[in-house]
Amino acid sequence: METIFSKSHSGRRGSSLPEPDVPCTDALPPELRRAEPAAMPEVSELDGVRHFVNLSRRNMAIDTCFYPLGSCTMKYNPKFHERIASLPGFRDLHPLLPQLRRGGALTQGALAVIYETESFLCELLGFSAFTMQPLAGAHGELAGVMMIAAYHRANQDDRPVMLIADSAHGTNPASAAMAGFETRTVPTGPDGNVDMEAFRAALSPRVAGMMLTCPSTLGLYDPNTREICRLVHENGALMYGDGANLNALLGRVRPGDLGFDVVHVNLHKTFATPHGGGGPGAGPVGVSEQLVRFLPTSRVLKRNDGSYALEYSFPDTVGYVAPFYGNFAIILRAYAYMLTLGKEGMRRAGEAAVLNANYLRARLRTTYQEPHDRACMHECVFSAQSFVRNGVHALDVGKELLDRGFHAPTVYFPLTVPEALMIEPTETESKQTLDAFADALIDIARKVQEDAAGLSKAPISMPVSRLDETRAARHLDLASLGERD
Repeated sequence: METIFSKSHSGRRGSSLPEPDVPCTDALPPELRRAEPAAMPEVSELDGVRHFVNLSRRNMAIDTCFYPLGSCTMKYNPKFHERIASLPGFRDLHPLLPQLRRGGALTQGALAVIYETESFLCELLGFSAFTMQPLAGAHGELAGVMMIAAYHRANQDDRPVMLIADSAHGTNPASAAMAGFETRTVPTGPDGNVDMEAFRAALSPRVAGMMLTCPSTLGLYDPNTREICRLVHENGALMYGDGANLNALLGRVRPGDLGFDVVHVNLHKTFATPHGGGGPGAGPVGVSEQLVRFLPTSRVLKRNDGSYALEYSFPDTVGYVAPFYGNFAIILRAYAYMLTLGKEGMRRAGEAAVLNANYLRARLRTTYQEPHDRACMHECVFSAQSFVRNGVHALDVGKELLDRGFHAPTVYFPLTVPEALMIEPTETESKQTLDAFADALIDIARKVQEDAAGLSKAPISMPVSRLDETRAARHLDLASLGERD
């Protein structure tokens, strides 16, 4: 496929505008203008439309195929909620419109959405308050550990260490380090749970908190979670819950009831808002009562007269973590999702996600190695380690799935599982789809024995065949992407 620059011809335009009937002035002062015009392609409207439509057809997405990326929760986003997010009354709002007077009626609905979404999340997750400002899961992690740091500073308690389970999401250590903590890893035991002996040994007066992904990236619920929270609190520290896998617990377990002091939620993973492509994103953070005063500013509060307003005067706040008030269009979609399903519907969604993952586990466990022989939660993790003796790796399995019309699962994560294949079907897929996917994986395992060399060539039916991924990452050449390699 040609790049759009190769289709460019001098003088072509994608639009035809009438001559202006008002005086023309430069919109920008000279010091803000480029010395030379930007080197933009010159194409007709038809060429532009065809280019981008054809480009979109080369993408694999949840709207085009089964997308079982483990840990990412690529669930279907209802199109009805997209229409709600595009309603003019929401879509056309400017974030600097007045809140209460002289046009405040225009923003009261938007403020009510933020306030009520926070209230719904508080009820669902068992927390005293939420902030909707963080713009992604990792951003929510950072906001959460910043509040833990502020809590200990307010108590004049020097605690520089953050414990992190090795089954946590990989962004946890980065977020803790950015908040100023030293990170210490707590290993996983042979049963797939936190190694309690190592955990107890790691606790000390220097520990500020513990970061635990619940359920873990192994797709497992740790039965010691309450005990871990209790021991952390007895040590004078706080408990951080990575809520990226909340899809497994939705409507069944409230993290606040387990003992977590702060949890972030990925709206794109649990509440059916778009995921991927570098955005959009939202990672709201819920906190227990003792952390409410440290929440980022501003906050939406409900006044005695029933109106809503943004409040900024919180002396202990960690400050601003995002411009304006979070990713409003994403919050709106999640709000619509919660209203559509209701409390019982969300509970059923979580149950279906766990059922689907365990169904795939049951179908594949005799063909692929399981690192832990136990029921899973929202995702199941396998190992392709036994294929290595035939020269086949987890990456080859994923590439072969592309040829069979499925997006690959997550490979080589979690890092604690060699040749990991991490599969999350979510609740939105049918049994027929799951069976077709399982059949494909079983057939790939057969092909390992009969045609291992063929697997190393996959994919052969995609727009781009097998690349040297290390070289591609280090020496990206967009002009050659259409060439077969």
